[in-house]
Amino acid sequence: MEEHNLWIEEFPGAIMVCDTQGIILEMNRKAVETYKSDGGLALIGTNVLDCHPEPARIKLRQLMDKQQVNVYTIEKGSVKKLIYQAPWYVDGQYRGFMEISFEIPPTLPHFVRD
Repeated sequence: MEEHNLWIEEFPGAIMVCDTQGIILEMNRKAVETYKSDGGLALIGTNVLDCHPEPARIKLRQLMDKQQVNVYTIEKGSVKKLIYQAPWYVDGQYRGFMEISFEIPPTLPHFVRD
């Protein structure tokens, strides 16, 4: 891994990157930990669509096909997370889809700045 990408490994949120077909290419440490019960590091090389039940699988496939961003929050137990799913590109060419998820506080300040 190139030195300028080392921050990704220690980023406190989970980062997962897949190709245009949904094959998982990369996972940072937090993603491996987060998805440990699903296989962790062994998920690399598998299809991210297989990790989602219906109708989430259909929605994710549509997001990937249309190269759209999807942002939402979830709550499991007392842990609230922000999920950011988006296409990624190299030199303007669509190369796949990625997901970043990280914990957020139960109440989150919101500031409007003009």
